[in-house]
Order: sequence, then C-alpha cells, then structure tokens
Amino acid sequence: MPMPKGSNVAVPATSVRLELEWRTGPGTPDVDASALLLTAAGKVRDDADFVFYNQPAHASGAVRHEGKRPAGDTVTDSLSVDLDRLEPAVAKVVLAASADAGAFGRVDGLRIRVLDADGGAELARFDSQDATDETAFVLGELYRRQGAWKFRAVGQGYATGLAGLATDFGISVAEEPPAPAAAQPAPPAGAPAPPVSRSKVTLTKEAPAVSLTKQGGTSGTLRVNLNWRQAGEPAARPGRKLGRRAMKALGALPPRSGDLDLDLCALYELTDGSAGVVHPIGGSFGALHTPPYIQLDRDDRTGAVTAGENLTVDLDHQARIRRILVFVTVYAGATSFAGLHATVTLQPQHGAPVDFALDECTVASNVCALALITNTGGELVVRREARYLVPAPGVSPQRTVDEAYGWGLNWTPARK
Repeated sequence: MPMPKGSNVAVPATSVRLELEWRTGPGTPDVDASALLLTAAGKVRDDADFVFYNQPAHASGAVRHEGKRPAGDTVTDSLSVDLDRLEPAVAKVVLAASADAGAFGRVDGLRIRVLDADGGAELARFDSQDATDETAFVLGELYRRQGAWKFRAVGQGYATGLAGLATDFGISVAEEPPAPAAAQPAPPAGAPAPPVSRSKVTLTKEAPAVSLTKQGGTSGTLRVNLNWRQAGEPAARPGRKLGRRAMKALGALPPRSGDLDLDLCALYELTDGSAGVVHPIGGSFGALHTPPYIQLDRDDRTGAVTAGENLTVDLDHQARIRRILVFVTVYAGATSFAGLHATVTLQPQHGAPVDFALDECTVASNVCALALITNTGGELVVRREARYLVPAPGVSPQRTVDEAYGWGLNWTPARK
C-alpha cells in the first residue's frame, strides 16, 4: 500500500533494503540513489556520512550503496541499511535521489520501497507523483523514535541538484572550477554540480566499487596496469607472520629476482553475445579498435610501475561491451602469489585514476581475479575483486576463473 507524503510507519526489521525505482526510456535522465547519516541536529558529522556511488560504504559498515540493476524498462538503485549497526549518534538516515542531465519531471514511476533484508517483505512504499523541475529529491527517511525505527515518506524536491541537497545537510561539495567564458558553454540550467573532485579513487573491501562513468570515463581509453614486487617473505597481517615452512608450502620460496612471470589477462563478453579471453598465451593479445576492444601491450617480467603488464580498453566502444573480468596468473617463477605485493591501477584517459592493492595471499593460488568491469544501463562500473582462486587438479588457471564467474568458454592447452 503506497504511503501519502508526510506519513510514517514502524519498521520492525533490524536490517532493510532501500530500493529506488523508476522507468527508463528516451529522454529520461539517469537517476542515482544516495544516503545521508544525520545526527539529532539534522546534519552529517562529516563528509564520510554521505554514501553514494563514489563512496559506496559507510565506515561503520551499516549503510552500503549496492548499485543499479535493470529489469525491462525499470531500473532499481539500492542501498542496504543495518539498523543494529548504526552508531548511537545517528538519529536519521535520509534516502536521496539525484537526476543527471535532466529534471525529475521527466522521470516516470519514481518510488522508494523499504524491504526486510532478511525475508524480502515490503515494509513501506512511497510513490513520487508531483515532480517538475527538481533535480534532487529527499524521498524518505529512517528515523529513531523511542528506541525503535520508523520510516517517513518525505518527497521534498531541490532545484539545485545533489550539490544543493548535500550542502543543506552539511556536506562539503567540491565544485569544479568554472571554465573561461570563451572556453566552454555554460552548463544547462538546473544541472547538478559535481559532488566529488577528480582525485584518485582507492578501492577497498569496505568501498569496493566506483562508477567510471560518473568519474568522467566515457570516452578515450582505459589503461589497466599491474605492477608487483617480490619480498623475502609475505606481508604479515597484524600480530601474525608466516614461518618459512608455510612460505615454502605456498610456493613463495623461491622465486629469485627476474625469474617471476605474471600474466595480466581479461575475460570479455560483448553485447552481441560473443566472448573470449585476452592473454599472452597463444598470442591472444586482442585488438583495441575492433572487437574485443581490449589489447594487451606486452608480456612483462619486471613488474615495474612504469612498465608492468598493461591492458587497454577502448571506451569509445563501451556500448558494445557487457563485462570485462581482469585477472592475473603466475606463469612461471612461483607456484602461488604468496610473498608478492601487487597494485592494480585503472587510468581512464578522461577522469580520475582508480587503484587498489592485493591482499596477502595465504592459499596455494596461482590465479587472482582483480577487477570486474560491467556496463549496466550505459553506466560503466569497476568493482575490486582481489579474489585468489585455487585451481582443481588438472584445471588451468584461466579455466578456473571462467568457471568461478560463469563465462562458459571452451579451453584447449596452449603455451607462449
């Protein structure tokens, strides 16, 4: 049963899923969901209390942006909220929506649903029906009342976009400096100001994904670089070190410097259903300006930051790309990643660089899924995987990744 604006309802669940839904079509602007964690004063404590596509997880782990998924002509952008994990200082969680390059008057079927995260039952629903020239909305809010949680349907619009909405709640918005009058045309009236600066983005377990599209990576090329260094022993976690016996069992002794050969590879699937792999084995280096629009530039054995292994993706053809899984294998010089310290950097020609480090490897793994790049509804999102896989006896590392991610390719033996 839809709720009228201003009404409220009790939320009996301890963990909920907030789903922002709308219908897409020609001329419909893209919509993004976000959440703000507010104190009793109605303000954020700092910018970390803003959860959105470029900051997809709160430090407490209580609020996460889970991303978009299309189903026919409907798109859903979701956030999860673990009410039990919200800090005592958080009195309210506001669900906001912003429209990119358009107003909400052109968005049909806009609504918010509150679902029980455990059973999926709908707890509340609010349909927005009176939008005009607003470019941002507060659709609803979860709030504490006498030790329990409730949901209120709000429906408050902003003509100043996400930047204006966020500023009202105490967020410091990084505006892009205006261009000289002769250099660029003025932005269209009502267009939202950019909510983030174009500084480097580092992906972590807590914040594993970022939208390349929102960062400006909509054309040109995207270079994926892998560099590594060898250590005398694996990097230890706090309070724990691996002994020499464990290191040997994991294949970290040797390699000797210069013997190690890691291969940067990519599984790809295009929108026409074709799929394959780019890797140096069998000379499958790919192609940049023709399918698969991915090219490996070299087979490097140094791991140097200025060289290393590089994959390049042609973003001018991103509409033809459905998904890309970037992974790395140990080809020679070791039997696992133990004792190796690697960093992955994704550098779009336009937009902020994205990087992340691999965790310590503590299993006998010779293949690691690095990053998954997906194109959903025209939005290119990169997600940190950093997932070490252990092949079954007689199964190649490449086939192991294929089976883990459901690519379904046919594999035959090959060598460099």
